[in-house]
Amino acid sequence: MSADCIFCKIAIGDIPSKKIYEDEDIIVINDIHPIAPVHFLIVPKLHIESLLSCEEQHQTLLGKMLRLAPQLAKEQGLPGFRTMINTGHEGGQEVFHLHMHVFGGGNKLPKT
Repeated sequence: MSADCIFCKIAIGDIPSKKIYEDEDIIVINDIHPIAPVHFLIVPKLHIESLLSCEEQHQTLLGKMLRLAPQLAKEQGLPGFRTMINTGHEGGQEVFHLHMHVFGGGNKLPKT
């Protein structure tokens, strides 16, 4: 845990949030600046700065994050969705605690 990390503070309950899902490894919260009608974040409780910081021991946690995405998207009413993990300043990462965006609902998302 990092004492100055907003996601670490959310994970331990120091900052209130509306959790969509929580278990011993992960919390899932709504994005405070959504870019789609449904936009949530899958956040590991373990403080990992970014994908660049991941090591072999994080493989199970990363897999769990990916497996949760379709389950939670379906529960949120999304028949299809997009995932995004920003990595590093150049990759658009603003909070340096690994997290995965899951978003969809509506046709305003650009095609890639």
